[in-house]
Amino acid sequence: MTQVLGHNYIGGQRSASGTLKLQSVDASTGEALPHDFFQATPEEVDAAAKAAAAAYPAYRSLSAERRAQFLDTIADELDALGDEFVAVVCRETALPAGRIQGERGRTSGQMRLFAKVLRRGDFYGARIDRALPERTPLPRPDLRQYRIGLGPVAVFGASNFPLAFSTAGGDTASALAAGCPVVFKAHGGHMATAEWVADAILRAAEKTGMPAGVFNMIYGGGVGEALVKHPAILAVGFTGSLKGGRALCDMAAARAQPIPVFAEMSSINPVIVLPQALQSRAETVARDLTASVVQGCGQFCTNPGLVIGIRSAQFSAFVQQVAGLINDQPAQTMLNAGTLNSYGKGLDKLLAHAGITHLAGNAQQGNQAQPQLFKADVSLLLNGDEVLQEEVFGPTTVVVDVADQAQLTAALNGLHGQLTATIIGDPADFEQFGELTALLEQKVGRILLNGYPTGVEVCDSMVHGGPYPATSDARGTSVGTLAIDRFLRPVCFQNYPDNLLPDALKNSNPLRIQRLVDGQPSREAL
Repeated sequence: MTQVLGHNYIGGQRSASGTLKLQSVDASTGEALPHDFFQATPEEVDAAAKAAAAAYPAYRSLSAERRAQFLDTIADELDALGDEFVAVVCRETALPAGRIQGERGRTSGQMRLFAKVLRRGDFYGARIDRALPERTPLPRPDLRQYRIGLGPVAVFGASNFPLAFSTAGGDTASALAAGCPVVFKAHGGHMATAEWVADAILRAAEKTGMPAGVFNMIYGGGVGEALVKHPAILAVGFTGSLKGGRALCDMAAARAQPIPVFAEMSSINPVIVLPQALQSRAETVARDLTASVVQGCGQFCTNPGLVIGIRSAQFSAFVQQVAGLINDQPAQTMLNAGTLNSYGKGLDKLLAHAGITHLAGNAQQGNQAQPQLFKADVSLLLNGDEVLQEEVFGPTTVVVDVADQAQLTAALNGLHGQLTATIIGDPADFEQFGELTALLEQKVGRILLNGYPTGVEVCDSMVHGGPYPATSDARGTSVGTLAIDRFLRPVCFQNYPDNLLPDALKNSNPLRIQRLVDGQPSREAL
């Protein structure tokens, strides 16, 4: 049986200098679990950031292959975490064992995917403009560009994905792939889980000979501010609430040296149900939509929180179908008491709003979340009402009907930035409502046709980002291989001799990576 110590991880060592102890709890019963976790002191936060900074020069100078071996070994260690580990995660999160086993596979898969990115070398973004000494009126110098890791990254774990968006999640994987040591702030909802995973990362670091401070982890509430403000930290990855993400963005911007923050924060992920689809398959759409709303107790950042349709008898009947299905859904245990409390407050706002009507769902009671369905007047979207724009994190959704196609366009224009938008339609719908794609491109990071946003594939083309407030920077993604871009910056070399250039930029190109040479893809690329 693995012993949980509850000590912070700093520079490859365990540290418990403070006296304030925290406890993890059983998410289903509220019972305290038999482990104490030591809140990091200001000195320990400082030491963790400095350990990452000390590791950076050596870690970033390692070959891409060495870093890929590290990520592959982390993946192997994660896969080796067995039934005892799964049981710990289940107790801390109330998530079923099958979900945890699947998420463990996704987490190790992310590590291996970034190892592939390192081996193929396109993350370097290598560009070469060779000298043109004969050019007139002025010759061109030899110019070569590639990308390096920004430096130490602070990563904040998410509550809803205790593995895939947490200790060894996508932010950690992409930062390590970029050559950036990590200081991870463990989420208070699953601290024992975080320790198991941190141990796996450190075993991998030892096996592959990584610098001691390549991965560090601290516990505690209130330590995030000191971490983000620490001068050694040069970027931040965060998944959580709009309030928390915005606070981190403001702290980072107010530093003497501002740093980038990629915060995934809030999204209601609209689903647009078009008329011909309703005519041909309303029952199927109602069933699949309801399943997406209540999946995982609605605790997905891509949960469909808004459903929009054209006002008609068919749409009214569809809404009644969804209402009946919502009423049939059982209550579920949420990740922790704090999440349940926030869900209740979100429902209270909807229930108290004059323009919103409750359609289905039992009243909240006990320690489980009841699925809910609401209907809002379209004027709330048209007038930018903030209550309708706010994410209610849990198994609930709001229906809006619009008068016609023009009002649908106006309502969508009133939306804030989102992670996703979904169009449910038939071919005739796509022809009639052809303007929707161009409109939604301006609002979201991922547009789906005839699918549902819950479920995010980890691959090269995935975008899990979007305009504010979905994220703090719509140019990035926290899922998929493009996530590495958040933690890289370009460096240009002018008139450097070949022997002094990084391997990725040498004429001999020993890495055999794809490069852009004088505006054309390099023939040397594999």
